[in-house]
Amino acid sequence: MIRTAVVGVGYLGRFHAQKYASLPNSRLVGIADPAEGARAAVAAELGVPAYADYRELLGSVDAVSIVTPTAAHFEVAKAFLESGASVLVEKPMTVTVAEGEGLIEIAARAKRILQVGHLERFNAAVLAVQPTLTVPRFIESARLAPFKHRGTDVDVVLDLMIHDIDLILSIVRSPVVSVDAIGSSVFSKEIDIANARLRFANGCVANATASRVSLKTERKLRLFQDDAYLSLDLQQKILTVIRKGAGMGADGMPQVAIDENTYEQGDALKSEIEAFLEAVAGGRPPLVTGEDGLKALRTAVSIAEQVTRSMQKFA
Repeated sequence: MIRTAVVGVGYLGRFHAQKYASLPNSRLVGIADPAEGARAAVAAELGVPAYADYRELLGSVDAVSIVTPTAAHFEVAKAFLESGASVLVEKPMTVTVAEGEGLIEIAARAKRILQVGHLERFNAAVLAVQPTLTVPRFIESARLAPFKHRGTDVDVVLDLMIHDIDLILSIVRSPVVSVDAIGSSVFSKEIDIANARLRFANGCVANATASRVSLKTERKLRLFQDDAYLSLDLQQKILTVIRKGAGMGADGMPQVAIDENTYEQGDALKSEIEAFLEAVAGGRPPLVTGEDGLKALRTAVSIAEQVTRSMQKFA
């Protein structure tokens, strides 16, 4: 039985606490949040102790989710790692690359698991496409959402695009050699819409768009490789694979083989937390390591910095 806790039980943190409370190998020993209303509601719902100060949980847990605002990730995760707990920290793992590097070093020194909450790795469509992937030549991602005040403590690159950055990096598995990005603020003081073109050492090119000022929600990933065109609807969990068929059509054109599958919505957060606890119990590296989170963060920061410079140039 793994002693677990959640620090930060707002909108997303509440779901983390629910999963820990429901899993057979987890004993949720407490939650922490400085907001009295949030912690009282989750404590009443799950029947667990609640604390205003997360430090009251130090030393009494084996594994913890950090679901605080991003600015507090480093401080809170550092404290738990140094107290002997393994940490699942929400994305982005930290505000700065230096903080991310610091967490990785602290986790290694403490010999504890550090997992980063890139939830799309546990998306049913993403898991289903893995056997079909070869070496993509071009990738296109679009992540669009209506504006919400929740999440605006960071720009749209760190809020939304970073999901697709992590997916793209995990698929291409080659260093980024150049970044070309542009964007704009619309409703907030931060970047609200951005587009980035990433070129990789192996020749692959990725084009990523993220917006939190759209009228509709869309989460799509398209991949072009030598033997197929792959389309993933990450929201509806639909995977479409298009390949050249075996024969020729009546018009003399090659036949096209289309294979489309829809997957159960599932519970990606539950799968993520189950994987985290399995890594903690077995002492194995998690599916999304601190190094993975740092690569995504480093790329996202580079994109955001370039967008900011372009905004200042045209201001």
